[in-house]
Amino acid sequence: MRITGLYAAIAALIVVILAIRVTLRRRAVQVGIGNGGDATLAQRIRVHANAAEYVPLALILLLILELNQTQPLLLHVFGCMLIAGRLLHAYGLSSSPALTPGRAIGMVLTWAVIAIMAVLLIWQVLALWVLT
Repeated sequence: MRITGLYAAIAALIVVILAIRVTLRRRAVQVGIGNGGDATLAQRIRVHANAAEYVPLALILLLILELNQTQPLLLHVFGCMLIAGRLLHAYGLSSSPALTPGRAIGMVLTWAVIAIMAVLLIWQVLALWVLT
């Protein structure tokens, strides 16, 4: 579980940094709950929430693949795709609420890695059933 651990740790740091950005903005505009109509705060909340929505699922899939003894290189490719996707999305959405290249590429990378890992897991399960 060392490979998943590495990417979980990196993703956790990203989520914490995004949370700190929300907290700093909340303090600056003195808003405890919600966004208080502050567009920058709303944007930061959404960036953080998006990471919180996608990262756990991706890490669960990565962990199961690692437990299934998937090739380490492939696990690192998936981990790198996830981290790159999350960083690009966070940067893109933080720079503008509009659709930016970073935001678009980040989401495509995130969706792609989740879908690829899910399909691979399905294939692994079906292959195991056929062999037993």
